[in-house]
Amino acid sequence: EVQLVESGGGLVQPGGSLRLSCVGSDIFTTACMGWFRQAPGKEREGVAVIKRVGGATAYADSVKGRFTISQDNAGNTRYLQMNNLKPEDTAMYYCAADRWCDLRRLVPTDFAYWGQGTQVTVSA
Repeated sequence: EVQLVESGGGLVQPGGSLRLSCVGSDIFTTACMGWFRQAPGKEREGVAVIKRVGGATAYADSVKGRFTISQDNAGNTRYLQMNNLKPEDTAMYYCAADRWCDLRRLVPTDFAYWGQGTQVTVSA
């Protein structure tokens, strides 16, 4: 069974930074990995996605220029560097993965495997 383990969430002031990490147990099943977030009372939304082979990425418009998704050389660990955080970025952040994904869209239904989530709170 594929396992995804996130870490790195926390409380940060507006304008601050955090880096989330997600470690996958199977590099083939997790060939495409994304970050999603869900705030209370809202639907889960896509944040960023990366393909292990080639490293192609895609971002939601709301985070472009502030967030960066990356991966280590082995492709087991993906990162989400979040800069200039805003209160509206507050949410539970989830790592998700699957063998394939379409970078033209960031939808939860494209991903079969999910981590347990890590809370990010942006507040003064």
